Amino acid sequence: MTALEMHTQAQPHPTGDGAVYAGIEAGGTKWVCALATADGRVLARTRFATRDPASTLAEAVDWLQAAIATQAGIGVGPAGLGIASFGPLELDPASSRFGRLLRTPKPGWSDADLLAPFRLRFPGMPLALDTDVNAAALAEAAAFAQSEGRTPRSLVYVTVGTGIGGGVVVDGRPLHGLLHPELGHLHPRRHAEDLDARGAPFAGICPYHGDCLEGLASGPALQAKLGHGLDAAAPEHPAWAVQADYLGQFCAQIALALSPERIVFGGGVMQQQRLLPLVRARTRHWLGGYLDRPQTEGGIAGWIVPPACGDDSGLLGALHLARQAAPPRP
Repeated sequence: MTALEMHTQAQPHPTGDGAVYAGIEAGGTKWVCALATADGRVLARTRFATRDPASTLAEAVDWLQAAIATQAGIGVGPAGLGIASFGPLELDPASSRFGRLLRTPKPGWSDADLLAPFRLRFPGMPLALDTDVNAAALAEAAAFAQSEGRTPRSLVYVTVGTGIGGGVVVDGRPLHGLLHPELGHLHPRRHAEDLDARGAPFAGICPYHGDCLEGLASGPALQAKLGHGLDAAAPEHPAWAVQADYLGQFCAQIALALSPERIVFGGGVMQQQRLLPLVRARTRHWLGGYLDRPQTEGGIAGWIVPPACGDDSGLLGALHLARQAAPPRP
């Protein structure tokens, strides 16, 4: 049984109703698409590289149509489709640009319409769209509820990979407002040892802000300053301390601004298992003892955690969005 199946089966959604849901995790590096039943049985799943908008969207639409055609008993299509996408996104339904990417560092994707190809191929199918990190936060909040027996009052999911993003769920609902959380573009204090290959202070790579968190600590930022990923850095290399310090500052800022009951770290950079304990230590440093809670002291390993859903948080969140978009079933 996959992590997707185990997690979805644990959720309090109706089972045995015959409904099928489609979910798409639309990332800056890869897209993952799946069809699953309400009780979590995965009917079909695929993964492919993110390219230009036209070819990437066409591959997703074509795959979904073919997957539906090969599944007996589905009928005309899924009961709902959820898309969890990298951003920033226009999520205001009243906007003429609803469903489009806004100004994004991903080359060629600004103003791409994520919903139009699916509306054209599957008219009438309920669609839901949110950021990949908001969707992942929904999945992790559901996992929290399963383990703790209650919905978390607030939870933040952070991905550190091709970019850095943060999704926020408050009382079971993703946070939206003027836009949606764009936590990866906060500015940390610069670390004295954050140097490029020439020994000069690393300028950062964000095309909008230069040395914001994404510009300093994302996977491409590490590649730009080191010439390789964090996985190739020796344990004594200063890059570990620099990365942990930036992410520790980030956690302290999140804690002070949003007061989450849990901070979840996912993404490719966080696959380095020695990194998370270093981040916890720097979080405590930057909080300076100000938050008088067990989670910020001895219980910090249960507060700043890896994803309960593993690599499936975004896709599970997309399926969660699909179930929310679908009309109630008898």
